[in-house]
Amino acid sequence: MARKSNFIVGLDLGSVKTCALVSKPNSEGKLEVAGLGVAESKGWRKGMIVNLDLTALAVKKALEAAETAAGVSIDSAYVGVAGAHIKGVNSRGAITLGKTATATREVERDDMRRVIETAQGITLPEDRQLLQVLPQKFLLDSQDGIRDPVGMVGAHLEVNVHLVTASISASQNIVTAVNHAGVVVQDTIFEPLASGEACLTADDRELGVALVDIGGGTTDLIVYHAGVVRHTAVIPVGGEHFTNDIAVGLRTPIPEAEKMKKAWGERDPSKPADALVEVPSVGERPSRVVSYAMLSEIIEPRALELLELIRAEIDRSGCEKQLGAGIVLAGGGAKLGGLTALAEPAFGLPVRVAIPAGLEAMGEILPDPAFATVVGLVVHGYRTRLLRDAKESTGIFGKLWNSMRGRN
Repeated sequence: MARKSNFIVGLDLGSVKTCALVSKPNSEGKLEVAGLGVAESKGWRKGMIVNLDLTALAVKKALEAAETAAGVSIDSAYVGVAGAHIKGVNSRGAITLGKTATATREVERDDMRRVIETAQGITLPEDRQLLQVLPQKFLLDSQDGIRDPVGMVGAHLEVNVHLVTASISASQNIVTAVNHAGVVVQDTIFEPLASGEACLTADDRELGVALVDIGGGTTDLIVYHAGVVRHTAVIPVGGEHFTNDIAVGLRTPIPEAEKMKKAWGERDPSKPADALVEVPSVGERPSRVVSYAMLSEIIEPRALELLELIRAEIDRSGCEKQLGAGIVLAGGGAKLGGLTALAEPAFGLPVRVAIPAGLEAMGEILPDPAFATVVGLVVHGYRTRLLRDAKESTGIFGKLWNSMRGRN
């Protein structure tokens, strides 16, 4: 297979599945799908890697399937990072523009870089690192709410930023697993930020929206308002918790409980809840028959618990009354039947299930909330490449981009 530098690869390592997506720009400059590989994840527990070899093997299988489909050898990828170790915090930085406190001059790109660097100067524990630095707004003297102060005149420049931090060891384990599969990590991206690239419009971000990415081990949240990130959080409840509840409640093996969860989620809500479904038992005991109503009694309390935790995080963001675009559910857990109907009264907001977009030739598989992150990773990678191309002609802009991503 030939290596082609214009291919962009996204790699989403989840606790349930591992996805590799290969894309490339077409003749019109639009990004199109070249190949997709999916493998069952192994070596994860509660959203964290616990067996590096098994995780790397799943990555390798997904990559091999994507390589075969695309007809290209993969040697680098943009990789998503998530998990309960992720923390978000808002910070502020400030600089004086002139040689004295009252001297004024025009703001330059390098000033934006410097003030963002000051906002990054928070003290982190030794085991934590910056994953993403997301500017919110600039303030120039008495003028607030500035998005791009370059060319404006003032004496004192400030910036509000949202910082996403991660466990160094947890992040490094992800990178190491990818490296063991023979691939170099071009960049790591907070997964709901990537999902937002694929599922949210500019209007969503401007009006205010909460993207809820329900994975296997955790649920990730990112809140936008006025076009910028206001809050991020990770909730240690995901789709696997629903599966475990079913397995315990109905005394059935985990694989069968997963099938039951999917069957409950895909059922026609217009059909009577007393419709019956067969439940295999543990060991050699005979199978039993239960109703969907009984399944609902197990699943709905966990769903309501998750929605309460999400609501608490949205309230903590301070944007609960500023979500004009409502709630967007992404991730495999978004397909859990009845969740949207439960969420709308819980939040008092419109709720929709995300449909990833932004790529050409997506086929029938990718427009699915379970693939929101991997689609967003390649969209992010393409934008990063375009910005790096701009860096070659404008070096200062490149430095600004690096500072915004938390790189020196």
